[in-house]
Amino acid sequence: MALVGLGAIGVGAHLPALLRHPGVELTGLVDVDAARRARAAELVSGRLPTFASLDDLPAVDAVVVATPPWVTPVLARTVLERGGYVLVEKPVATSVEAATSILDLPPELLGRLQVGLTYRHDPAIARLRTWIEQRRLGDGPILVRAHIYDEVRDEADAAHLALIGTTLEHGSPALHEGSHVFDWLSHVLGGDGRLEDGWAVRTAADLAAPNLVGGRLSYPDGSQALVEFGWFTTALPPCELTFVGDAATVRLDGHTFDLTITGRDGEDVVRFEGERVPRSFDRQLDAFVGGIQSGSRRLSPTWEEGLRALAASEALDRRVRATPAGVDGGRWAR
Repeated sequence: MALVGLGAIGVGAHLPALLRHPGVELTGLVDVDAARRARAAELVSGRLPTFASLDDLPAVDAVVVATPPWVTPVLARTVLERGGYVLVEKPVATSVEAATSILDLPPELLGRLQVGLTYRHDPAIARLRTWIEQRRLGDGPILVRAHIYDEVRDEADAAHLALIGTTLEHGSPALHEGSHVFDWLSHVLGGDGRLEDGWAVRTAADLAAPNLVGGRLSYPDGSQALVEFGWFTTALPPCELTFVGDAATVRLDGHTFDLTITGRDGEDVVRFEGERVPRSFDRQLDAFVGGIQSGSRRLSPTWEEGLRALAASEALDRRVRATPAGVDGGRWAR
């Protein structure tokens, strides 16, 4: 197996998971940037070869692609057309149109692609879904409050400033963070959401897109979700999701994935073994390796699920990207 993309998520999460997994033989690291290749080589003490291009990589059974979404589809297509399996970071592209036009491939090839909706694999999401299915939160609709805040702005970190600045040129935080959240909500609420309205605030005039964005979604069972995505301010609010039902309220801590359920019998806190990031990336890789070893023709999360999560993210992003340049805000009705 090989890892393509040696940025923060590649070396910080995917690489450790690949090195830990007993069923994986990691044989190569790929990145166009020489400095990132050198840093990754140091992390593995020079034990693995590095390559500047996927074209230079010797044949492998599978590839993990941890690149920006404006690069990912082309790399994924190359791997699939060579007969390999591929695990791709979310979002799979910057738009559904880009994803479907570049990855216009037969179903048998797309079945070998697993979308990296990493936290779908976390036991906290499974427990939350079970509680909702068992009506622990009540028999009626649920209100979800999702506050997703990340990427503190640090003026002393020039590399991070440049990275987030470039990323915002390709879309708001809704596009880049939304796939995870919209996938979670569809997964635990049992259906896809419909975007009803959105808002945006651009806190600094030099940003290429609004950095604080949000929307309201309705779900088939009458549940509603109020989602917020925020990047790039000096200080950030807590990252958390709250699920409010008639019988109980559940809070999911966005950093630990600890669950706190509060109802008639009081409060109960559920914590899971291990840290959230390595736990979820290990479980995701387990699913990928297991699918390959079993000869699965349809890895999960599927290409179609990745597209649906991207479509929800893109719908909100398109609304908020209509905000005029400068420090301002906006709201749109359907």
